[in-house]
Amino acid sequence: MNSTTQISRRHLLGGLFGAAAALHADPLGLPIGCQTYPVRDALGKDFDGTLKELAGIGFRAIEMCSPAGYKGAYAPLIAIKPSEMRTRIHAAGLACESCHFQLREFKESIEERIAFSKELGLKQMVVSSFAMPRNATLADWARVAGEVNPLAERVHKAGMEAAFHNHNVEFTQLDGSLIYDKLLSEFDPKLVKMQFQTYVVSMGVDAPAVLAKHPGRFSSLHLQDFSPGNKEETAIGQGVVDWKKLFGAARKAGVKNYFVEMNMGLMKASVPYLHSLKA
Repeated sequence: MNSTTQISRRHLLGGLFGAAAALHADPLGLPIGCQTYPVRDALGKDFDGTLKELAGIGFRAIEMCSPAGYKGAYAPLIAIKPSEMRTRIHAAGLACESCHFQLREFKESIEERIAFSKELGLKQMVVSSFAMPRNATLADWARVAGEVNPLAERVHKAGMEAAFHNHNVEFTQLDGSLIYDKLLSEFDPKLVKMQFQTYVVSMGVDAPAVLAKHPGRFSSLHLQDFSPGNKEETAIGQGVVDWKKLFGAARKAGVKNYFVEMNMGLMKASVPYLHSLKA
């Protein structure tokens, strides 16, 4: 082995060990991810450039939204084969194991969406919302949750995990019950996991307590923080969330990945703080 080969090998190993050490230092020993919805306009205009920008900020994973289901800014991506999309995401130094889907995609074209997901290399298919009307009753929420179970079973049989993503509305009361608790009681825990969005802290919800209350029911997190003084979203670590406590609860809850979901400026400001955590 000549000296040039030795140096190259040393640099390669050093880079690998350095990357592994940095990853280990991040919360839960998992790569810091982000949801692409806040940057959907940029992504639709310049897919590769935006991916590289996210990687340059320090993200190592992304969560996509189904181009066929979301359209709008994602419409230009419909023409990209999921296998090609996967290659281009990896080329930017990112992983993609999770994607949001509209409920109607699950109902109307589940097999097609499963095929898309497998080709993209996903491990998680997330129903992003039920989009319930304002006059929906608790029974309506329960009915739709029940409809998701058999669809999630097909996802499970395909070797992936189905999940449901909450918004603030699920943490309101209907007919004397918390909608979120009702959903948990209706979802088959073996088939439907929860993707917990932490912005419910803006309603006064104790986010770590939610995770601790339902061990084993969660697959992932959407990270957002809230400033009560300004009454607005703020960068991770600059608001009310006790992140060390939350990640400690997330470990016990079974969380496998997490995604920052804020505008680009706040996402960029969040990465250094997340790197500093050792939860």
